[in-house]
Amino acid sequence: MPATSPTELLPDASTWMPATGGESGAIVLRDAGGGRYAKIVPPSAAAALSDERDRIEWLSGTGIPGPEVLDWRETEHGACLITSTVEGVPADRLDPGGLARAWPSIADALVGLHGIPVDSCPYGRTLDDMMVLARATVAEDRVRSEFLPRHLVGTPPAVILEDLERELPLRMAQEASESVICHGDLCLPNVLVDPSTSRVAGLIDLGRLGRADPCADIALLLANACETWPDARATERADRAFAARYGIVLDEARLDFYLRLDPLTW
Repeated sequence: MPATSPTELLPDASTWMPATGGESGAIVLRDAGGGRYAKIVPPSAAAALSDERDRIEWLSGTGIPGPEVLDWRETEHGACLITSTVEGVPADRLDPGGLARAWPSIADALVGLHGIPVDSCPYGRTLDDMMVLARATVAEDRVRSEFLPRHLVGTPPAVILEDLERELPLRMAQEASESVICHGDLCLPNVLVDPSTSRVAGLIDLGRLGRADPCADIALLLANACETWPDARATERADRAFAARYGIVLDEARLDFYLRLDPLTW
């Protein structure tokens, strides 16, 4: 438990209940009325949470559905970000049929996000930034092995990094020519779906949003959705449907690069 005082950091005396475990020691609470979320972090994580706050505020002005910032508090105990609730079901909780019905809207939501003029976004998540982080994560032995693709479990992180370094010039050239605004952690739990319409209600957990290669988002989305589809044939059909809806020819090697890079950047 981080050394924070939720009582001092929360904005009012409403009843707040645990929502999710959060990442990096964050406490995530939901108010009893259901309209707000509070994310509380220790002082060491306050800067990262303020970055997430700024990204939420920026995205809320673009027309892409997501939370809104309602309050921000920072003391010697840590920081607390209050956001509005995005009503919907996390897409990872949908069964295969439900995900299939929502799949076109998920593709459309990504087209909308990636279609925002890239020069309008002040936040970067480029390969320059990510490789600096990856090198430090490997050097400090902080790789989250549970995030590795199955075929790489047991592979020394230094070997994974060496392979990424060899591909880096090509991937940087691709990023430079096709950069978009990426979510940065586009896995199904971060896509909320209205179960009554099967449409995307909003994107959440925006702390990694920024300019990047579109495949950084697409790779995570397709790989995570694979855990819901019942078999390889259904996965292939869904991938083809996504590619057609998005308007892209999937480059498996390029997608794999980002699946290998992502676990090295946490």
